[in-house]
Amino acid sequence: QVQLVESGGGLVQAGGSLRLSCAASGRAFSSYAMGWFRQAPGKEREFVATISRSGANTNYADSVKGRFTIFRDNAKNTVYLQMNSLKSEDTAIYYCAASSKVGYGLASRTGQYDYWGQGTQVTVSS
Repeated sequence: QVQLVESGGGLVQAGGSLRLSCAASGRAFSSYAMGWFRQAPGKEREFVATISRSGANTNYADSVKGRFTIFRDNAKNTVYLQMNSLKSEDTAIYYCAASSKVGYGLASRTGQYDYWGQGTQVTVSS
């Protein structure tokens, strides 16, 4: 069992930055690929970014590529999402998730994840 707790959300102006954190407790954090997803009102949850168990590999949604960076610190059991050049369309609840289903690979689909956090709200004002 893994518990995930996100933090770092808030209100920011367009063009600004935020860093989200996701702290994990429970079984060995480094045995999970991690991901960030988001869900805007009235829309389905969508993939944002994923990182492999070691942190060596990452993948991003086209909409955030070049603006967002996912990274992890396995010693601190934490995964981060650095968000720069934020746009109003980035407004959503952001969720982190842990996957035991992809080995040393990456996971970009919600069905590949075993555990989810409760989410943190990010609001970008234009």
